[in-house]
Amino acid sequence: MHPAAEHSPLGKSSEYLDTYTPSLLFPIPRAPKWAELGLTGANLPYRGVDVWNCYELSWLLPSGKPVVAVGEFAIPADSPSIIESKSFKLYLNSLNQTVFADREVLRQTLAEDLSDAAGAPVAVRLRTLAEVQKEGIVALPGQCIDELDVAISRYGEPSAELLRCDPERRVEEVLHSHLLKSNCPVTGQPDWGSVVVNYQGPALDPASLLAYVVSFRQHADFHEQCVERIFLDLLHRLEPARLTVYARYVRRGGLDINPWRSTGAELPDNRRLARQ
Repeated sequence: MHPAAEHSPLGKSSEYLDTYTPSLLFPIPRAPKWAELGLTGANLPYRGVDVWNCYELSWLLPSGKPVVAVGEFAIPADSPSIIESKSFKLYLNSLNQTVFADREVLRQTLAEDLSDAAGAPVAVRLRTLAEVQKEGIVALPGQCIDELDVAISRYGEPSAELLRCDPERRVEEVLHSHLLKSNCPVTGQPDWGSVVVNYQGPALDPASLLAYVVSFRQHADFHEQCVERIFLDLLHRLEPARLTVYARYVRRGGLDINPWRSTGAELPDNRRLARQ
């Protein structure tokens, strides 16, 4: 378990405040988990962002009338801290009976508070339900590997040794799986997700990738660290010319977390999957 997480609201009984309380946000430093992977903030081999979507966002207009929206928060992958998810939920709930002059005032407030907690600029969008509905849901790009006939026996010890590739055959392809599952390192609750691997390099054996993805099934770590581990294992195994790993997790507490790690500078598609 991350040492800072022991002091977070996760797994503890919490009072739900409904008036603006930014002090509820609980940062967790990324550095200890980076160190486990042999990284520091100065030598990260990827660019990236953690995209959070909030479906339980509401506040009051000056008239006293409530408003609802869907919040999108983009936290840089190199920010000094992640924001613990339950504290994020408690903070957002504290807006419920708080008056904001208009939508832009709320957006600026959210951006300032979240940036302070993460230690880096956090981009915030507030979308209407009509806007989100218009976007609809999408399918993941590339080939789904979930129907491959694979014998699997490892469920809690992910290792790059599971990944096989053909160094004589170089490809550019996108593979994805909906069988990603890990557990919260504090509460033990399951985190369900889908993962995309987009790369250019030695041909990755899809069956080995599926066995590797499933090996996270009993692994305990936060969403962000799972994706970073997948990225690094693929980077070291394939030595690709280009690599992106993107996970779309199922929401808990009205929040979903979608980490994106890439050797490139492109940004992720934040449209929802069927399970989201």
